[in-house]
Amino acid sequence: MNLYKYVSDKINEKLGATVNLETPRNREFGDFSTNVAMVMARTAGKNPRELAGDYVAKLAELDFVENASIAGPGFINIKLRDDFIWKNVAAPEQIAAAKPMVIDMDYGAYNVAKSLHIGHLRTSIVGDTLNRIARFVGHKTISYNHLGDWGRSMGMVIAWIKRIHPDWPFFQDNFDASADYSSYAMPVAELDTYYPAAAALAKTDPEFMELAQNITADLQKGHPGYNALYNVFIPVSLAAMDKIIQQLNMLPFDRNLGEKNAALYEEPVENILRDKHLLEQSDGAEIVVVKRDTDTAPMPPIMFHNSRGATTYDATDIMALYYRKITDNPDKIIYLTDSRQKLHFEQLFRVAELTGLFPAENLEHIGYGTINGTDGKPFKTRDGNAAGLSDIMQMVRDAARARVAESGKNLDDETIDQIALAALKFNDLMHDLRSDYIFDPSAVTSFEGRTGPYILYTAVRLNSILNKVHGEKAAPKDYKLNADERNLLIQIMDFERTVLAAFDKRATDMIANYTYDLCQLINTFYHNCPIMRDDIDDATRGARIHIVQIARDTLATAIDLMGLQIPREM
Repeated sequence: MNLYKYVSDKINEKLGATVNLETPRNREFGDFSTNVAMVMARTAGKNPRELAGDYVAKLAELDFVENASIAGPGFINIKLRDDFIWKNVAAPEQIAAAKPMVIDMDYGAYNVAKSLHIGHLRTSIVGDTLNRIARFVGHKTISYNHLGDWGRSMGMVIAWIKRIHPDWPFFQDNFDASADYSSYAMPVAELDTYYPAAAALAKTDPEFMELAQNITADLQKGHPGYNALYNVFIPVSLAAMDKIIQQLNMLPFDRNLGEKNAALYEEPVENILRDKHLLEQSDGAEIVVVKRDTDTAPMPPIMFHNSRGATTYDATDIMALYYRKITDNPDKIIYLTDSRQKLHFEQLFRVAELTGLFPAENLEHIGYGTINGTDGKPFKTRDGNAAGLSDIMQMVRDAARARVAESGKNLDDETIDQIALAALKFNDLMHDLRSDYIFDPSAVTSFEGRTGPYILYTAVRLNSILNKVHGEKAAPKDYKLNADERNLLIQIMDFERTVLAAFDKRATDMIANYTYDLCQLINTFYHNCPIMRDDIDDATRGARIHIVQIARDTLATAIDLMGLQIPREM
């Protein structure tokens, strides 16, 4: 249940006032507190403590209230009845959002023929968790990996291949489009070197840059040789992406569709723009002006066609909107990208309004912060380049293996991978996604503190208890909760509110930090509330096993929402 909402609604109804409930960490005096008497005293014409006395008398009539007391100048502390907690605490179930929506979730945004790098870490981890949360609370999501597979980078890759393999059939005038060219597929490790090499050459060689630009335009116009070569290296690149997705334990994308798919809808989008007189000529290119008279900050136009007639990155995003309108017609489209793309999405959303595709309130861009090294600067490898995502994952894996070795444990490779995955993902998720954070492979693999391994260790501990007792035991209805048991159960009852708030606020850190707090309470309960000791009576043992069962199920659900995996042992 959503304990906070239930208690708040009932108290509001009882007092006839809007009550702001607080949930103090120290529940020695109460499970909830409120300053409603201090807020309402002037309106009621009474001093706060006098009004608080009136409210306390009314609150005592509620069937879930054990007692209500006054503290200080008029604060009210509220303690819940044990039988109410026992009756309503339960393992998490599917939550129903107040207004279920169809949501297109655009994250990943991987580039074909380029290895994934540290810049893809947050969009992958946060995007996957946000998608999982949205589905858990009852929304229908369609996840998109909007591929960079049709722009200038494709032209540069093909130009580089032409430079090193000029004799390949794709570049010959007598090209046979009906032949099988699968034997020309290159290893991904080789493919990943092409774009960096091409980009470096293009900076110093204008002729090569012009060649790449012309190839881009010809590719988009249907050049048979270039398109055949494109179809050779695309599967190689997609297979490498899929491997990373599996290693990160992400949900598969519902649609791996990017710029090429969007470009199929160039004609209807162009017709809409022309019918609404939105396309303007500018130095041989065609643009859409999105600046408003009320703008005080720069707002450049969107380029639809460049001077060579090729469609641009901006244009394919408009076409992708059109595709999603005619296929999904979602209530909301959420884009998750680097915060530096803020201006691009402001422009895109204005075009969506101008064309009538979507109102602005149906479109949302979430910009995430950068990942920095211990020096506070954007994380890079020793040679000064952006770290590859595979390299990052291996760094954490190596750090996890070293940490396990230091502890004297002998864990298999699968368990090491699960620990490393939790370390990497939890460290990202526990931070406000809109803020920068420090990445230190050694620190994130600690088995103590606010880390992924600590979360997993707690889950493994609960599973160990349940394996020993062989199943759940019913709790006695009249069982008197001690402080540690009460604190843990009330935290469990706050799960639904946390998950709903995490989605509504697009704050995946709420899930991560809730989970850490839950684990702290679980471990306090574990140390202070023995279960299997000989001096523990059956009623107490049964109640505590019941608590362990519910705590494990709640923790396992939270862990799954973050895309982590619980090992068999740690």
